[in-house]
Amino acid sequence: MKSIIAIVGRPNVGKSTLFNRLARTPKAIINDLPGVTRDRNYAEVKWGESSFTLIDTGGFEFEPHRELSRLVQEQARLAIEEADIILFLTDGREGLTPVDRDLISLLRSIPKPIFHCINKIDGPRLEENLYDFFQMGIDRWFTIAAKHNRGVSELMDEVIKSLPEKKPSPEEEAAVKIAVLGRPNVGKSSLVNRILGYNRVIVSELPGTTRDAIDTPFKFKGNRYIIIDTAGIRKKSRIGYQLEKYCVVEALRAIERCDVSLILIDAQEGITEQDVKIAGLIYQKGKGCVVVVNKWDVIHKDNFTIGQYVEKIKDKMKFLDFVPLIFVSALSGQRVSKILDKAYDCFTQCQKRIETAELNRFLAQVIRDNPPSHHCGKQIKFKYLAQVDIKPPTFVFFTNFPKAIHFSYQRYLANQLRATYGFEGAPLQLFFRGRERKTAP
Repeated sequence: MKSIIAIVGRPNVGKSTLFNRLARTPKAIINDLPGVTRDRNYAEVKWGESSFTLIDTGGFEFEPHRELSRLVQEQARLAIEEADIILFLTDGREGLTPVDRDLISLLRSIPKPIFHCINKIDGPRLEENLYDFFQMGIDRWFTIAAKHNRGVSELMDEVIKSLPEKKPSPEEEAAVKIAVLGRPNVGKSSLVNRILGYNRVIVSELPGTTRDAIDTPFKFKGNRYIIIDTAGIRKKSRIGYQLEKYCVVEALRAIERCDVSLILIDAQEGITEQDVKIAGLIYQKGKGCVVVVNKWDVIHKDNFTIGQYVEKIKDKMKFLDFVPLIFVSALSGQRVSKILDKAYDCFTQCQKRIETAELNRFLAQVIRDNPPSHHCGKQIKFKYLAQVDIKPPTFVFFTNFPKAIHFSYQRYLANQLRATYGFEGAPLQLFFRGRERKTAP
C-alpha cells in the first residue's frame, strides 16, 4: 500500500503549484480515467525509487459563509487524518500570517512527520526577510520556489527518507481483502455487520490504516477474508460541504489495499456522480469489483424492475460493464450471503492465467472471424499473444502496427477474451507492441 503525503496550508501559498510540480503534470492527475476527470486533487507520484499518493488540499473549496481561519484548520485536520506525512506550506513573500501561526500550533500536536516549507523564495535576497518564520521554534524550514523548482528536490529527498514501510502481515497476504465503498448512509455499516453475522467466526480486530477504519478478518466457507470497513470515517456533521471530495481520498486508500471492491449503491437514490467517481477509481487501480444495490426491499418491483435498473447502472458506468450486480437488503439480510460468493469468484477471475498456446489458438480464431482493418494500405498482422500478469489479468499483443489498433478493435479483443474465458468482475489490461526484431549476428 502506498503512503499518503498531504500538502497543507492556507489559500494562495502555492499548494497547487507544488502539487503540480511533484505530479509533473499541469493536470494534477497522471491519467484521465472514467469517473475521476473532474476531481484533480490527488495523484500517484513516483520520486526516485519511491512512490506515494499526493493530496492537494488546495483543491477543496471554502464555504463563503464560514470563518476562513476555522475552515483552514478544518481542512488541514481532514488531510492530516488521512496522511502519513504533512508538507506544510507558507508564503515567504507575504510573510507569516495569523492563520499560518494557528496551523503551526495545530501541527505541533500531530505525531507524524511534518515538513515546514516557505514557498516563493526565488533567491538569497528573499531569504533575508524570514525572521518571523525562524522565531516559531521550528527545527528546520525548507525554503523553496515551487514555480521555478528551486529547493524542491532537496525537500523531497528528505521527505522520502521519512516514508513509512507498509508491508502487509502474512495473515493479510493470505486473505481475500474486500473493501466496502460507497457514499454516506448507503448502509455500509449495516452490510458489514450483516456479513459478519452470517459466520460468527471473527478471528480478531486489527487496527486499520486510518484512525477510524477497522479491518476485520473472518472465515466463510473455508476461505479467509478481511473486510476493510471505512463506514465510520467522516460523518456529514464533521465535513459538510467538503464531504464528497474527501470520500474520493478515503476510497483511494481502501482500493489501494483491497483485492475486490464492493460498490454499495442506494436503490432508492439510484446511481450518483459520486458512485461513478468511486467506480472510476476502482477501474484505474485495476481491482476486481462487484456492484451491490442495497435497500432493494423498499423498492416497488415488477417483472421489469431489475432489468431496467441494470440498464441504468451500465449506462452510467459503461467502463465497468463486465462487473456482476447483486440486489440485496442489508437490513433484512436478503441475498447478503451471496455477496461473498460473488466476491470470491471475482477474486479468482482476477488471478486467472491462460497458457500462451491456448491464447494463440484463440487469437487465430478471433482474427479469422473479424480481421483488423488495414493501415496505410498494409494489412495489420498479429504475431502472437501472451498473458504477462494477473491482478489484473494483463495481455500483450505483438503486431506489426501496434499504434494503429483502433479502440473499437481493442474492445472487440477484450470482449472476445471475456466471452471465451470469463473474467467476470476482473478488469483486463491490453497492450500492443511491435514485433521483436532479430539482431544480426
